[in-house]
Amino acid sequence: MNSLVKLELVRALRNRKFLFFSVIYPSVVFLLIAGNTDSATRIDGTGLTLPTYMMVSMASFGALTAVLMGNSERIAKERESGWVRQLRLTPLPGRGYVLAKTASAAVVSLPSIVVVFAVAAAVKDVRLDAWQWLALTGAIWAGSLVFAALGVALGYLVGGDAVRPITMITYFGLSILGGLWMPTTSFPAWLQDIAGWVPTHAYAALGRAIEQSHAPHARDIAVLVASFVLFTGGAAWLYRKDTLKA
Repeated sequence: MNSLVKLELVRALRNRKFLFFSVIYPSVVFLLIAGNTDSATRIDGTGLTLPTYMMVSMASFGALTAVLMGNSERIAKERESGWVRQLRLTPLPGRGYVLAKTASAAVVSLPSIVVVFAVAAAVKDVRLDAWQWLALTGAIWAGSLVFAALGVALGYLVGGDAVRPITMITYFGLSILGGLWMPTTSFPAWLQDIAGWVPTHAYAALGRAIEQSHAPHARDIAVLVASFVLFTGGAAWLYRKDTLKA
């Protein structure tokens, strides 16, 4: 499995388009949103400045891009090309393929988080304690596994032609409803109620709790755990279904 992980990493790092959208693009969006704003402006109900608030949003967005977009499209295309079927003829266990995909996406997601943090600190003078930087990096990186599982499930759910539009709808829906592009406090009250149960909202809320030096809300933890169980279970079921088909 180690060889497959290395192969997946090399492929991901050679894909310049993928690297741009997963590593550079979130920082560009951060600068577009927070670049010209007053660093003292605070988001209602959070006590966080806009740059500090959006830093977590864009770091989460970058990790989401890496694990969701990277996994779903590659898995669907490799199923269609017969590559997955060929791997089943090798000693590699089925779970090894899924783990290799998840591991490679997780490695690529780390630079996207770090780059957003570096840009926020350098350009917008975001300052946190050392433990907060470390805790933020760990929480956002670990939390991305929820969406890595979703990417695997989508890759096994549909074929190569349909995977991109379905993934894009899921990707943009999670980003917008989860408040990664704009604070959910700007949403109508009914939409804020819906957003509170979206996994990306809970995902970013973990980071904001660290910035506020607060413990995360129990509901956010519950939403993420439930989502991980649902996505992982769905991915496992779809994988077994695809194996029986082959």
